[in-house]
Amino acid sequence: MSESTYSLGGPQGNTGDINNWPMLKVIYRTDPEKIAALLPPGIEPSDEPHVKVIVYNFPVPDVPEYGVLMTVNARYNGIDGEYTLGYGIDQESAIFTSQSRNGQPKFPCDTTFYRVGNKVVARCSHQGYTFLEFSGEATAVAEHEPDFDMHEWWIKVSGAVGSNMDAGYDFPPQVVHVRSGYSTQHREQVEGQLKLLDSPWDPIAKMLPMREQLSAHLWWPIFKDREIKLAGKLDPDGFKPYLDVISGSRWPGFMGAPKPE
Repeated sequence: MSESTYSLGGPQGNTGDINNWPMLKVIYRTDPEKIAALLPPGIEPSDEPHVKVIVYNFPVPDVPEYGVLMTVNARYNGIDGEYTLGYGIDQESAIFTSQSRNGQPKFPCDTTFYRVGNKVVARCSHQGYTFLEFSGEATAVAEHEPDFDMHEWWIKVSGAVGSNMDAGYDFPPQVVHVRSGYSTQHREQVEGQLKLLDSPWDPIAKMLPMREQLSAHLWWPIFKDREIKLAGKLDPDGFKPYLDVISGSRWPGFMGAPKPE
């Protein structure tokens, strides 16, 4: 392999240390009404109908976690941020405690993510269905973003114990505000196309169709701080149609599975 294959450089560290892994971040535009349909009453679409997909391998807390994060631009209490539809991860130990404690919408997912030279490949599957793929080439060092805060909106909720889906709540729906502070160690532009594939378990292709891919890059973040707190209550009656979801995501479901066609 020629020396130019690695000419972009990037952060260096202990060989094989996954703290050196970048995140693949892809942003695309979808239809505003598609985002609006996924947001429960009280959370509003923001001005730009963008979807963000981040594929990563990061130690959580100290073992590798391959994952994919899917969010849409949204606003709550006048703050622009991202409504999180799902964290698909391969580390089972982090799924259920994250859901129960913070409302973080995690679900089991198999992720392939690697870089060979400047080639970048990612693929995510759930219940035997591959729902997204990416293949591309890192082409240039990108400008560093200024330090920024990312605002995520999660939902903490628990339906009432029992088989009656209309019985109400043991913990009525509340919005969880996750503020994460970031700096950038390094960024690289990636030329490639995100492909969304049909899947009943992760219906991103159907519910958030891609109209235009806006950007794709590799990002080596510096994590500055994080704050997770309850931010406000949602209307319990208005939230009922959003209570049933697929697996641990916020995709609309039927008894935890895809809705029958």
